[in-house]
Amino acid sequence: MGLVVSRYFVLQLTVLLTFFFACLGFAAGPLWWLPLVVLAPLAAVGVHDLAQSNHAILRNYPIIGHIRFMLEAVRPELRQYLIEDERDPVPFSREHRALVYRRAKNVQDAQPMGTVMDVGAVGYGWISHSIRPITIADHDFRLRIGGPDCGQPYSASVLNISGTSFGAMGANAIMAFNLGAKLGGFAHNTGEGSISPYHRRHGGDVVWQVATGYFGCRSADGGFDAEKFAAQAADPQVKMIEIKLSQGAKPGHGGVLPKAKITAEIAATRGISRDRDCVSPARHTAFSNPLELVGFLQSLRELSGGKPVGLKLAIGHRYEFLAIVKAMLETGNAPDFIVIDGGEGGTGSAPAELSNHVGLPLNEGLSFAHNALIGAGLRDRVRLGASGKLVTAYDLFRVFSIGADYAMSARSFMFAAGCIQSRACHTNHCPTGLATQDPLRQRALVVEDKAPRVANFSQHPARAGRAAGRRRPLASLRDQALAPADPAPERSDRARRRHLSARPPGSAPERRGGGRSRPRVGARPRGDLRAGLHARRRGRGPRSRQRDPGAGLALNAASVAFGDSSPAQAREDLGAGGRRRGRSGVSRRSQPARRAWSGTSRSASWRRTGARGCASG
Repeated sequence: MGLVVSRYFVLQLTVLLTFFFACLGFAAGPLWWLPLVVLAPLAAVGVHDLAQSNHAILRNYPIIGHIRFMLEAVRPELRQYLIEDERDPVPFSREHRALVYRRAKNVQDAQPMGTVMDVGAVGYGWISHSIRPITIADHDFRLRIGGPDCGQPYSASVLNISGTSFGAMGANAIMAFNLGAKLGGFAHNTGEGSISPYHRRHGGDVVWQVATGYFGCRSADGGFDAEKFAAQAADPQVKMIEIKLSQGAKPGHGGVLPKAKITAEIAATRGISRDRDCVSPARHTAFSNPLELVGFLQSLRELSGGKPVGLKLAIGHRYEFLAIVKAMLETGNAPDFIVIDGGEGGTGSAPAELSNHVGLPLNEGLSFAHNALIGAGLRDRVRLGASGKLVTAYDLFRVFSIGADYAMSARSFMFAAGCIQSRACHTNHCPTGLATQDPLRQRALVVEDKAPRVANFSQHPARAGRAAGRRRPLASLRDQALAPADPAPERSDRARRRHLSARPPGSAPERRGGGRSRPRVGARPRGDLRAGLHARRRGRGPRSRQRDPGAGLALNAASVAFGDSSPAQAREDLGAGGRRRGRSGVSRRSQPARRAWSGTSRSASWRRTGARGCASG
């Protein structure tokens, strides 16, 4: 008969051995009490496990049940270092992290033996190169941000540091980012925590983010204070002002900073009290509808002395963004830039439901905003920024070809400063000293060592892009994507497509009848992005091209938000480019956008007015 071991066997054995060695010590001498140093605590733990009521595992498996909790505690480390595949995006793959580490240190980042990616897999993307590349002497691509109403335009880099708040990040991390921005010649976004002394210490260019808490320009009741804003914005180090309506990782959710983490410096920087938690509201109080938002933008531009003022948001309901575009048309005022944050964006802490399932991904949101601004005739006036999981030059090419003018990234620069993706940002126990307010942990991050790495990383994507065989620099990719394939400007988009697909002289005619027709000789792939960026997708064969993610979105959303009576009428108003990248204007026949926004109502009548807006977060 086999031996049946009870789940209480370890506890029983421990108690029995404890009693045995205790008696032996009394009989044979104190030397036999040494095993009690281990056995007595284990017996006490086992008895406690039986008595406690919080964990069923420990009540059923005293002592040995703790093995489960120990393995669970080290599981992330075991997975990251022993099990995780090089390309598992959780949220950044080890391959991408290692690439950032090497480029930040200016060490060899080339890979041998060719690609290790499955080029036939669904979702694989590639860039169409040129066989006649030109030499680009300077990889420091820059662009001018500032519309006709801007008195102090800013010459921005195509890659900058996205929002990193003092509070979520430690003092040394903020200084490393800002000094790196100064060394590399790019901008550093403050995040919603306002401009701290550590943002100012090294004098790097700053984009001041004004969120729902109005930190840095906050009145006693938590509202917006124009005088405090003007005083902060007058600093020459502040190059642009960004109004955050929502964040991709947690749209519709305000930030919360626990009272225990509010230091004297954080309280002074944000203009808050230390006697309670700092809770940012989910929406702005300085405006309540699109017209007021546009007016608020103009007032900030005037208070700042003409500096560029723009928006940051994650696209949710498309008609809300179109309502903002409509308000721009009605008032004649527009932001100098708009940053589109993808649903895959990062944050120090957010509810899982918001991070995983709320907000459009970057490609879809960016493409929609780009097409909507084109349809309204505002695209040349407003610069578009893209914020999300952007690490390599390919990532930049992708968003530039979809419609972005420049890119913002925070987590890639965090990797450059030493982040190991432990995902402990919300615990105040960051092992590398980045996302913590613990002075002892922050000492691990040496500003003078990490700042050059931040600057080094910013240069590599542009250099890689220069070497990729492109015929134009990064900053002009959007213009290349918008350039008509046919040189005759008077032709419509539909006529150009017919011209491009026309059969060349001497080629075989297209097959007609049963089955799928063969591609015409010399025909242009109809679904590709015009900058030569492609991706595989299901249902159209392994070699098919990925259509523009936002194709058709502007038309469908405009027919709802702008009060058009039918999709056919919307098509007439928007023109053929409403589906792709047209140049026609947007219908202005709808009612004025003056009603207040509602964050929850889904009434069709509210949609038709185009007046609703987003509950900002």
